[in-house]
Amino acid sequence: MKVVALHKNIEHMVQKAKEHNRLAQQQLYHLLAPKMLSVCRMYIKDLHFAEDVMLKGFFKVFTKINQYKNKGSFEAWVRRVMVFEAIDFLRAKKELMLTDEIEKHQDKLELQTDSISENADEIQSLIDDLPSGYKVVFVMYAIEGFKHQEIAKTLRISESTSKSQLHKARKLLQEKLQDKNEKSHG
Repeated sequence: MKVVALHKNIEHMVQKAKEHNRLAQQQLYHLLAPKMLSVCRMYIKDLHFAEDVMLKGFFKVFTKINQYKNKGSFEAWVRRVMVFEAIDFLRAKKELMLTDEIEKHQDKLELQTDSISENADEIQSLIDDLPSGYKVVFVMYAIEGFKHQEIAKTLRISESTSKSQLHKARKLLQEKLQDKNEKSHG
């Protein structure tokens, strides 16, 4: 019952926000800001820049809220806005470098993290250390659930480049995790 009530409450807040109700906008912001900061932080290493991107994202959410057609979750819609804002930020800073190098890849390559007890900060640190192109594609695919076709369109690259970047990111993360594991047991 609480989930249904919360959903109805969010729908009500969204409707009020569409009517430019500042209190509803503030409530939506406070409800979603922690999650959206985490989304921005996945793409942007510096917390202050991630916060700036999140705020810019919320500005866009509230100025374009009428584009949300109540199909799917409002939170998912806001999350997509944040992802695109983070990518735009990286592009503007010229920190998003993707190679068109096509390499055979293995889509089923999985990170072997079950034997490693990493906390979220350590894993985020490993992701932060990835080259920017690898990191963005990895986060979009592995964390946000984008398909290679969507990633390619968003980043203006080919699908094979997206797959190659993902493969390289996974391989590099695997190596870093293996090195960390060996150092802790050696």
